[in-house]
Amino acid sequence: MRMGARSIPIEYYILRIAGPAAPEFGADSTIVGYLADQPIFATVADSAGTRYRYVGLAARLSDGRYDVQSLSPGEWIVEPGLVYRSQG
Repeated sequence: MRMGARSIPIEYYILRIAGPAAPEFGADSTIVGYLADQPIFATVADSAGTRYRYVGLAARLSDGRYDVQSLSPGEWIVEPGLVYRSQG
């Protein structure tokens, strides 16, 4: 098990998404870029329907681990190293 800050398993900071969020009035589920040949969606949703907006790339420590202390409240890491913020 990989560990993050303060010996908390890194999996606690990883968001499992169901896919791009279904379009809603005023919502944006367009592709804003690519990372590792995978599309970066502007908005994604998890299996419960909670929506998240892309805010950037996850910071890493010098040893390559994610710098989970750089996450703000409501932010989650989505593989392969994207950061999304909860919209709810």
